[in-house]
Amino acid sequence: MNKKILITGASGFIGSHLCDILFEKGFDIVAFDRYNSNNDWGWLERSKYKNEIKVILGDIRDYDSVSEAMKSCSSVFHLAALIGIPYSYISPQAYIRTNIEGTYNILESAKKLDIEQVLITSTSETYGSAQYVPIDENHPSVGQSPYSASKIAADQLAISYYKSFSMPVKIVRPFNTYGPRQSARAIIPTIISQIVSNKEFIELGKLDPTRDFTFVNDTCNGFFEIYNSDSLNGECINIGMNSEISMISLAQKILNIMNVSLDIKSTDSRLRPNKSEVERLVCNNSKIIKYTNWKPQFKLEEGLKITIEWIKENIDFFKSTNYNV
Repeated sequence: MNKKILITGASGFIGSHLCDILFEKGFDIVAFDRYNSNNDWGWLERSKYKNEIKVILGDIRDYDSVSEAMKSCSSVFHLAALIGIPYSYISPQAYIRTNIEGTYNILESAKKLDIEQVLITSTSETYGSAQYVPIDENHPSVGQSPYSASKIAADQLAISYYKSFSMPVKIVRPFNTYGPRQSARAIIPTIISQIVSNKEFIELGKLDPTRDFTFVNDTCNGFFEIYNSDSLNGECINIGMNSEISMISLAQKILNIMNVSLDIKSTDSRLRPNKSEVERLVCNNSKIIKYTNWKPQFKLEEGLKITIEWIKENIDFFKSTNYNV
């Protein structure tokens, strides 16, 4: 059995953890990420397996580099994407080129190379504000930002390859993931880094939306279990905890864990356009539990404590005085 797999977006937050976890499970990893002249491997630079992983730098928007990287691999985990929602308001076209055209390059290359399995990474943002809870995979897709619209399009393109060409495609749809290596673009590192940097108060966007948070190790193990399942080709599969917490409650929870008292304020610069804000996300995870052996190992408080300690040790990585879109 050929266990050589290509992981795109491998030097990023989830991708680098996925490289580590799948290497430990015995996979031969080919890590693909964006070319840069410094030969910088992102978070893979800090992986204890960096010398055991083959790293290829290219461009997910370039068919030739994608196809070349995929040669001799049996499967693909496609995570490469532009993911910052605020930046998608500034440059929607960049999201079309990266998230949609990049997914096309993966699918078309996999079709021509007869790849055994392709996992496409989606996002809970494709659901928009919950029309019912918990959100299962049959919930309507609503593009409330250019980012989410690009991911909906990429998901539909992947499904079309399954239906048109019998491509062995699975759509992995994580809800909000958090943990070490995540940038301050995301809510949990934003809160923690501001506290560690001794800011006078916590600046956030809208305070009442709710999210369903999964620790990064559990998300990565969800990818693995979906990969292992023989029942999910052509399907979308949620990864989440079936639990929700508001932004203000999350911030207060982190303050309590860190034994700090600070005011929490909503600032205009961090607000999404009103119709674009996703007000509520909570995951129905019954499908992944039914069809795989996935069981989450980390409760929110435990994952937050691990993340807090990591950010304390790496606070120089964060620019807590600047809002990172």
